[in-house]
Amino acid sequence: MLNPLNFISKFIKSSNQRELDRIEEIIKKINSLEEVTKQYNDSEFPKKTEEFKEKIKSGITLDQILPEAFALVREASRRTRNERHFDVQLIGGVVLHEGKIAEMRTGEGKTLTITLAAYLNALEKEGVHIVTVNDYLAKRDAQEMGKIYNFLGLSSGFINNDQDDIERKKNYNCDITYATNSELGFDYLRDNMKFSKYEMVQRKYFFAIVDEIDSCLIDEARTPLIISGAAEDRTAQYLSIDKLINNLKENDYEIDEKDKNVLLTNDGISHVEKIFSNAGILKNNNFYDPENLSLVHHVNQALRANHLFQKGKDYIVQNNELKIIDELTGRILEGRRFGDGLHQALEAKERIHIKAENQTLASVTYQNYFKMYKKLSGCTGTAITESQEFYEIYSLPVVVIPTNKKMIRKDFNDQIFRTENEKNNAIIIKIKECHKKGQPLLIFTSSINKSEVYSKLLKKENIKHQVLNAKNHENEAEIISNAGKEGSVIITTSISGRGVDIQLGGKKGSIPDDELKLNKEKIKSLGGLFVIGTERMESRRVDNQARGRSGRQGDEGNSIFFVSLEDDLMRIFGSESMNNILEKLGLKDGESIDHPWINKALERAQQKVEARNFDIRKTLIKFDNVLNDQRYVIFSQREDAMNSDKIFSYSDNFLDEIINDLIKLKIKKKNNLQSSDFENKLKSILGKNFININLKEITDADDEKIKQILRKKFQEAREERKKLLGEDQSKDIEKRIFLQTIDLNWKSHIQYLEQLRQVIGLRSYGQRDPLVEYKKEAFYLFENLLDRLKLDFITILMNLKLVQNPAESENNLIEKKAQKKTINKKISRNEPCPCGSGKKYKRCCGTL
Repeated sequence: MLNPLNFISKFIKSSNQRELDRIEEIIKKINSLEEVTKQYNDSEFPKKTEEFKEKIKSGITLDQILPEAFALVREASRRTRNERHFDVQLIGGVVLHEGKIAEMRTGEGKTLTITLAAYLNALEKEGVHIVTVNDYLAKRDAQEMGKIYNFLGLSSGFINNDQDDIERKKNYNCDITYATNSELGFDYLRDNMKFSKYEMVQRKYFFAIVDEIDSCLIDEARTPLIISGAAEDRTAQYLSIDKLINNLKENDYEIDEKDKNVLLTNDGISHVEKIFSNAGILKNNNFYDPENLSLVHHVNQALRANHLFQKGKDYIVQNNELKIIDELTGRILEGRRFGDGLHQALEAKERIHIKAENQTLASVTYQNYFKMYKKLSGCTGTAITESQEFYEIYSLPVVVIPTNKKMIRKDFNDQIFRTENEKNNAIIIKIKECHKKGQPLLIFTSSINKSEVYSKLLKKENIKHQVLNAKNHENEAEIISNAGKEGSVIITTSISGRGVDIQLGGKKGSIPDDELKLNKEKIKSLGGLFVIGTERMESRRVDNQARGRSGRQGDEGNSIFFVSLEDDLMRIFGSESMNNILEKLGLKDGESIDHPWINKALERAQQKVEARNFDIRKTLIKFDNVLNDQRYVIFSQREDAMNSDKIFSYSDNFLDEIINDLIKLKIKKKNNLQSSDFENKLKSILGKNFININLKEITDADDEKIKQILRKKFQEAREERKKLLGEDQSKDIEKRIFLQTIDLNWKSHIQYLEQLRQVIGLRSYGQRDPLVEYKKEAFYLFENLLDRLKLDFITILMNLKLVQNPAESENNLIEKKAQKKTINKKISRNEPCPCGSGKKYKRCCGTL
C-alpha cells in the first residue's frame, strides 16, 4: 500500500523543503554559538536570562535573540539532563516558536524540542502553557523539563485534577505551565463563574504549545467542555421513556451508523404520539410542537442510548455506576458524564441508579478556547493527513521535520480477509510466530471488547500477555515504556501511552546499562518491536500513530495491519461489491489478499470517514461560534463588572433603560386600554413596594415624573443598605447580585440553546438552513436574555431588604442570602466559601 506521507510529499515537498532550507540558516547560527555557551559558568545562565528580558524591554524581538537563546537551552539541557538537542529538534523549536505545527516522528524527542520555544517565549513574562495528553505527563514533563528551566532562572509548574485553586493560581503564575487541554478549558470556565478577580486562577492567553496536537484539537474537538450543576430529578420520566423505546418496533426508527444517529420514522412518530397523548403529557397533539421540545430531546437521547451506545465499548458499569470509556484511548473518564440527559438515558437502559440530570452552567469547545491564545503551535507524529483542517480552522501550517536517523522500519502490506474469524486466526498465527523467537509485540485494537476477544484467544494458546485498557490504565506509562522487552506481548486500545517512549530491551534505568545494551542488541537482531493492527481505524492518522510506536531513532521495527470485510470501517464505508471482487479473484477460506484494488478501496473508506468527521467538527464550530460570540459578550460584561469599583453606575444605567421601557409600555396602554403589560411590568419591578404607589398617579404622570418616582424608590432602598452596611459593602452586594443574575440567566439561556440545537435539524425538511435558523433564534433569545438580566437585577435591588441579626456579621448575612439560591456546582465542605467570606463552605453558606 502506498504510504500516505510519501504520496502527499509529492505535492508539498517543494514548499516544505523551502521552509526547512530557510530554518537551516538559523540552525547554523545556533550551532556557531555552541562553543561560546560551553564556556559559561552555571551561575551565568540565569544572568543571561535576565539580560534577554532587558533586551526585549528595549524593543529587541524574540526572533533576534532566538539563536543565542536556543544555544543556551541546548547547553542547559546537556548540563542538567545529559541530553543535547539534535539539529532536527532545533528545527522543531523554530517551527513551534513561529506558531506552526512540527510533525516529528515518534521517538524524535518532542518533549525536549518544546523546551526551546517555551523558554524563548517565556522571556516575554506573560506565561507559556504547554498542553499534554494526560495528568501524568503534565506532572512528569514539568518536573523533568523543569530542571532545564530552573537552571536558566525560570519557574515551571503543572496543573493536575486534584489541585485546589490556591495551588492552581501559583502554578499558572509560573513562567511555564504544563497542563492537559481539559484542565485549561475547565479553569477558563470556572474563572468566568468566580465572584472576585482575586479568586481567578488563570492569567493572559499568550502562547500555547500543544503536544500531540492532533489528539487534542482534532480527536477531542467533537466534544465540548461542559461544567454542570444538578437539575431537577426526572428518574420516573427516564424510566418511562426507556420503556417506551423498548416497545417500539423495528420499522418505527432508522439507525444511521455513519452519522451516529437514530431517527423516528413516520410510523414511529405516530406510535409515540399515540402513547404520549394517552398518558396526557403531549401538548397540542403534535410530537414536534415547540412546547414538546424537552420531550423530543429525551426521546432522541433514549433512542441513541438503546441503539447506538454499547456496553463495553462506549461505557462500562462498575460498582453500580455507569462510567464513560474514551473512544480513542480506551481509558475510563473518571468523574465525567455524558451531557444533555444521555447519561441518565443509559442508566435507565442498564436499570441502575439514575443520578440527577446535569444542567449546563458553562461550556466551550476546544477550538474556541485555543483560538483565544495570541499564538498557538504544536507538535505530533501525525499531522500532515489533517493539514487542511489545521489550516482551515486554526490557521496552523504543518512543517514535516526530517528524522535524526534514517527510518528503517518495515511496514508490511495489509493482509485482507473475507471474515473476522479468518482474520483473527491469521493474527494469532502471526503473534505465535513472533513470540516464539522472543520478538516484542504491541497489538492495537479499536475497543475494550476487541481487546478482550484477542486476550481470550491468546489465553487459549497459553501466551502470557498484558491488556491495557479502561480496566487497567493506572500503570499505562510503565507498561507501554517496557513494551520493547524480550517476549513482551501487550494488547492496547488505539493510542494509549502516547507521550511515552518505547526503548528496545526495556526502560532506561530499570536495569543496569550494560545489560540494557545487550538486551537492545538482541531485540534488534529479532527485528525490533512488531506492531500489529487488528483492523484499520477510522483515520489514516490513527493508523500512522500505531505504526509510529515502532522504529524510533533508526531502530529496527515492523508493522502490519490485518483487515476483514466484516470490520466496522469496511462494513459501513466500504464498497458493497468488494466481497464479489474477492470471490472473482478466487479467494478461498483462510486466505488473505494483497491487491491494489482492495488497498485503494480501504484508503477511500478511510478518506470518507475523515471527511465526514471533518464536516462534523466544522459544523460543531459553526454552531458553537454563535454561542461563542454571545459567551464573549457575557463573560466580558461579567469581568468588567467584577473588576469595576463603579457598580452603582451599572445599576443606575440599567434602571434608566428599564424606566424607558416602562414609559413605552405606558404609551402603548393609552392606545390600547385593554393592555396590562405596563401594570404587570411595574408590579414585577416594585414587588411589595407596589402597594405604596398609586397606579393611576403613575399612569397619568408625565415621563419625567415617572422617572423621579422610580428613581426615588430605588435610591431609598440603596440608602437603607448603605446605612446598615456602609458604602463599600453596599457596592459589593450590588456587584455580587449582578454577577449571580448573569450566571442564572446565562445558565437558562445555554440550556435552551442546547435543546434548540437538538431539533433545529428538522427545519431542513422545510427547505431551510438549520444553521441560519439557529443563528436567528439564538440572536432573538440573546436579546431577551440581556433584557431579562437587567430587569431581574433591578427588581432584586428594588426589593432587597436587610434584616440585621446580632449573631451574624453584617457582611455574612447579606452574602448568605444572595448566595443561597445560586450555588449550583458541587463544592467540597472544606473549600473556601464562594461567597468570599473567607470561611470554609461548611461554616458559611454550607450551613444554610
